[in-house]
Order: sequence, then C-alpha cells, then structure tokens
Amino acid sequence: MGFGDLKTPAGLKVLNEFLADKSYIEGYVPSQADIAVFDALSGAPSADLCHALRWYSHIKSYQKEKGSLPGVKKPLGQYGPAGVEDTTAAAPAAADEDDDDIDLFGSDEEEVSSVVEVMACFDKPALIAKSSILLDVKPWDDETDMAKLEECVRSIQLDGLVWGQSKLLPVGYGIKKLQIACVVEDDKVGTDQLEELITAFEDYVQSMDVAAFNKI
Repeated sequence: MGFGDLKTPAGLKVLNEFLADKSYIEGYVPSQADIAVFDALSGAPSADLCHALRWYSHIKSYQKEKGSLPGVKKPLGQYGPAGVEDTTAAAPAAADEDDDDIDLFGSDEEEVSSVVEVMACFDKPALIAKSSILLDVKPWDDETDMAKLEECVRSIQLDGLVWGQSKLLPVGYGIKKLQIACVVEDDKVGTDQLEELITAFEDYVQSMDVAAFNKI
C-alpha cells in the first residue's frame, strides 16, 4: 500500500484518484490517518487535483483538534491503494519533537488561498431559469393573411428567446388563430414584453394570450 512519493506530482495524482470516492483516508470521519498523510505533503495540491485539494483544505481546518482526532498514526506506507509503494521521504525527526516551532497547517492566508482554489475547482455555471410558453395570437378577421402574421411574430428576435413550432387553430366564423410555442430565459424575456411586441403588428394582430406557461 502507499501513495508513492507524495512530494511529487505522480504521488499527488495517486492521492487524488484515491480520494475520488472518499472523504477521508480511512473511515468516515477525520482521523490520525488523515493527519499522517497530510503531514507528508509539502503543500496544497494544485487546483486540477480537485479531490486531493478538497481533502487537504478540509483536514487543514482541524488544526486545533488534530491531536484529539481518533486513531493511531501508522507508517505512511500502510495507507492508500494496494500495489503502490510508499517512497515519500521521511520528515526530519525534530519535526515530531517540537510541534510548536513548525506550523504544519500553514498560515491563515494559505488556508484562505486553499479554500478559494477549492471553490474555483468546483465552480459551475449558474443554472439559467427558463420557461416554455404557448401563445395564442388572434387576427382581426378571416381575411387576415395568417402566413404574414406568423412571419411578423417570428421576426421578433430577442436575446433569450427561441421560437418553436406553430399551428393554426379554428376560432369560429372562419377565423383561425396562430398558436406558437417559444422558450424564454426568465431574466431576459417576459410575457408582457412579448405581448407588447406582437400586438405592435396592429395590421394583423388583434390580441395575444398566454395559452400555457411552464417552468423548465
């Protein structure tokens, strides 16, 4: 067992892969196993090693409690995936004799930097709220050119607006209405705005109604 040399990119890559489906080195709570591996690192893993960096920043937050964490430290080679030999250089003996002189957990600035790196590593684009809308556009009479009416409606181009399928439905007395679907980004396009723009084609459009409105 082992991680290889945790002071090298290869060793950190093994650690990152090992932590891909784990929160801790052993078990389900922070323990001396985490401290043993943490102490073997020379610093925070790079941002592209998301799992290792997430674990490193989390264990660093236990600076004051590290001595009270459960378990007993074992040789580094007894942790990690099977089939990988531990080759991490041992730390100087003096490091264990005087913990007060060496800050294994780094400064507050380093901790903040690690947290920022973790957040950047897992940063995801915000979800865009969208809605699917079905509009009923009514003409003045049965002599209205419905092809031209639809052409006018589709000529409306807005950021956050995508027109979909359409069809003509009978209203009565030979009059048909245009039923047309669209998808909008809620922060950019509203039904009031669509109504204002569509009814502006007053030579063809008598009114517009929202037949259906669903959040996507």
